[in-house]
Parts: sequence; C-alpha cells; structure tokens
Amino acid sequence: MYTAYFGLYESPFSIAPDPLYLYMSEHHREALAHLQYGIKIDGGFVLLTGEVGAGKTTLCRSLLEQLPEDVDIAFILNPKVSVIELLETICDELHIERPEEVSIKKLVDRINTRLLEANARGRKTVLIIDEAQNLSIEVLEQLRLLTNLETNRYKLLKIVLLGQPELLQILNRVEMRQLSQRITARCHLGPLDMEDVGAYVRHRLEIAGCKHPLFPESLNKPLWQLTGGVPRLINLVCDRALLGAYAREHKQVDHAILNQAASEVLGKPKPQGNGGRVALAVGLAAVALVFFAAGFWSWQPRSSATGPPSSVILPPPDKVVASPPAEPATDLVAQKPPEAAAVAESVPEVVVKPQEESEVLPQTWPVDFASGRSMDEAFADLTGLWGLTSPPGNLDFCSYAQDYGLDCLARRDSLETLRTMNRPAILTLYGDTGEPFHVVMAALGSDRALFIAGEEHHELALAALASRWFGEYFLLWQRPPLQQDFLRPGETGASVKWLAQALQGLGLYEATGRERRLEGSLLGAFKHFQFRNGLTPDGILGPLSLIHLNTAGNQNGPRLDPRGAS
Repeated sequence: MYTAYFGLYESPFSIAPDPLYLYMSEHHREALAHLQYGIKIDGGFVLLTGEVGAGKTTLCRSLLEQLPEDVDIAFILNPKVSVIELLETICDELHIERPEEVSIKKLVDRINTRLLEANARGRKTVLIIDEAQNLSIEVLEQLRLLTNLETNRYKLLKIVLLGQPELLQILNRVEMRQLSQRITARCHLGPLDMEDVGAYVRHRLEIAGCKHPLFPESLNKPLWQLTGGVPRLINLVCDRALLGAYAREHKQVDHAILNQAASEVLGKPKPQGNGGRVALAVGLAAVALVFFAAGFWSWQPRSSATGPPSSVILPPPDKVVASPPAEPATDLVAQKPPEAAAVAESVPEVVVKPQEESEVLPQTWPVDFASGRSMDEAFADLTGLWGLTSPPGNLDFCSYAQDYGLDCLARRDSLETLRTMNRPAILTLYGDTGEPFHVVMAALGSDRALFIAGEEHHELALAALASRWFGEYFLLWQRPPLQQDFLRPGETGASVKWLAQALQGLGLYEATGRERRLEGSLLGAFKHFQFRNGLTPDGILGPLSLIHLNTAGNQNGPRLDPRGAS
C-alpha cells in the first residue's frame, strides 16, 4: 500500500524469510559460517538455536541458496511426528518409494540404499529439521541412528537441527549425550545489538530501493527498546510505522508514529533496557500475528532465471588464500614483466566439443593418468594456459602469480562453483590408496571436462571425478588495481568508485562519480549482483565477489567455457 508513496520496489519489512534481505550482523555471519563448516565436514549433526524471530529460518534459506546442485535436501517442517512418520517423511522428501509393509527396519533399509546410490553418483544428502525443539526423545534417537549410515570412508547423511533454546536443554539430558557428541558445529543466534538495529533497517530499505532516510537515527534506540532487537518484531513494527506515516502523509517516521505502531503490533510493551530478551507476552503476541500474516510459505530454494546456479561457500573467510594486492594499473593485468601484458593474446582457447550420439566417454578415472603428479607440475600446466613462462620449482605460487598481475585462490567448493567462476583450476584428486595427485581441469561442459597433465590430455565424463575429488582446488584470476583486500558495507576507499564503475558496466547501477562509501543504492546493487551469482549477499567485496565481477565483465584470461564470455 505504501511502497509507491515512498518510492520502494516492494515492501521492505515482509516477515517472509527472503535471503536477499538477510542482514549479516556479526552474530549472523558467525552462525552462517558454522552452518557452512558443519555441512562441509563429514557426518554428524549441525545445530542452530535462537529465540523466536531471531532469523534462523532466513539464515538457513540463505545457506540453501548457496548449496550446489549435487546436494539433495530433505525438509521436515512438522517435527511432531512418530519414528515411523519421520522415516516416511524422509522417504517422501527424497523421492524414495515406500515398502508395502511399513516397518522401521524396511524404511531405514530403503533410505540407506538411496543414500548409497546418491554417494556413488557423487551426490550428498542433507536433512534439515525446523522447530527441532518439538522432536521427541525417540525421534531424536532414531535420527542419531541414521547418522550411522556410512561407507568405509564417509558418513552418508548430514542432519541440520534448527530450534529454539529449549532444544539445548533437551540435548543436555544424560540420555542425549551420544547425540550431543555427534554435533560437529553449533551456534546460537541472539537478537541484534542496539548498534545493529539502525543498520538493519537501512539495509532492508536499501534493498527495496529506498533513496531517502525513512527512519531517523534518533529512532534506533527506541526501536531496539521496543522490540528487544528481535528481527521479526522489528519488521512488524517498521512495516506498521511506514503504513502510519503513509496514512498521515509524512515523509518520515517520527517518535509518535513509531510508538503507535508498536502499540498496535505488540500491545503495550514496556521499554526493554536489555536488548537480549523480550517479554514473554510480547513474543506470544508477535507469534500470533506472524502466523496470521504469513500464512503458509514454501521451503523450496529460489530459482533465478537471471543468474547462474547457486554455489556453496564452505570455508570461513580466513581460509581463502590470496596474495597481497597487485600495484595499481590501468588494466586488470598489472604492468609488470612484458609477458603479463600479452596474457590475453597468448592464451590458448580450450573447448570441450559437443558430445556425439555415438560417443561414449570414460566414466572412471584412467589408470595412471596424472598419477603422482605434483602441485609444482600442475602449476606449470596452469600457468601455461595463461600464456606464462614455465615457473621454477619450489616456488611460492601466489607470489609468482602476483609478478604477472594475477592472484590465486585455494578453497574447497563444488564443481558448480568452479563453473560459475569460469577459470581453469588445479584439482586435488586421490588415488585408490588415498595418495593425493594434482591435475588441471582446462575446460568444462555440461557432462564432461577436459583434463591436462603435461602432454597428456583426457576428456572424461564428470562421473569420473566422483570417487577422486572432494572439492579441493586452486585457480588463478586477474585482480583489479585495488589496494584493499576487503571492502565492507559503510567503508570508504578507491574500491568504492571501482565497484560503482564495474556495476555500471554490467548495467546494474548508474554511477555518479561521487561515490565515496559503500552504502545506499550502490550497496543494494552490489548485493543484488552477489545474490544473482550464488554468493552470500553480505555486501563484502572480497576475492569471491571480485572473481565473479571479473568473469561477468569478460576480462582477459582462459575460460573453462569460452562461450560463457559475453
């Protein structure tokens, strides 16, 4: 009703768990990192607890947007079920045909068979249970037993539990100690601090296209006191406050409108000096209003026709390997040795040819291909694709890359993540006895990839990687002429102007030349770019976002798929 009046694209304070509007406070960033880490490592449970309305569901939806296509997801939205009903729901979510005569053993056997088949195809399975504090002891014990399903090397099922603080009390019981010991990552999501409330409101308004301050900074503390810093309550109060300002034809919300909105939404709450807790009556009233307003919404991850497949970002930010920033230059390839300026012209084009109907690609890794190949040898192959001279042995790879205006990235991610970054990469594979070896993936198609090891080349089906590769890779990319390793929302620097120009080149933002701080519509446009490219829309300009901007801007260098260059 009020969106057109305030010049907004849509309602900024909807209580639907839209990950695009996720505000990454320090607490939320830490919780997301724990979820990512917990899903990455082998087996067990991941636990996320938090007060009602703290943002657990939205955070989980953000995680889902980043999971690669090789992850199968099962959701349980109503955890008040028996053991049989739990297993039947898992079967339904994973499209497993139920046995005619239902029993716990037969259902578990069907699930185990399905998990083994998925593992053989290189797929992972994650079970997510919301409102897990409502699970019975019997059901929790059955979930623990499901994590016993495994191969000789890997657990077959990862379970994510989302729940209110009462879940912690349940898991602390003596009879739950076996399950508690299997929790590999846990985090508690609390309310926003007073300092975060104003930034939270501005963030949601900016994403919705707001170009003028609608909530003065003087309202930050009263809003925090009225809501206790609970995001859902902030949304409800702010939505009603904007409606009130619209009805009175005000251009901003004032104290009177805010207090009236809080009174209508929360009853007559008393100001809370402690932002860490909200009165029980307030919470119950808000929950009732939430269910009335929200209705039923689907848990299925958003699919976007405008962006590439979602990617998963598993390691925490400190696991990114990046060399110091290159010296400023006029192009993305720093003006260092003469070879560097010729990178674009000397790069060979490597393409995976379309599959012919009669062609049968190898489905397993060829015996002895790249076996025992060292990282030094693979790095020589990778630099060759960039048109660089063969590097000496025993060198620091990132320092060598910097000399040619390049940077490096070493992570553990999915094949779809590499597809979106569209750069050749060194993959770390493992032999039958567990010994690592390294090979360059030079081109990537929909069902196949081209691998090179010195003079030997093999075009293989992607299934050949299933039992060899567990997500470890190393790639080179062209770093723009920036001195900042990271640019965070609200920060200043030359990177701000560069980002504005880069987004303008992609048709996502109209630069004014006066940008000095990462905020407002520039921040909103950047978060839209991150979201469309499968990245966490946290507004942080770091290596992953730079690589995607690099790729989207069609910068020089070899590609996994040259057709991906626009």
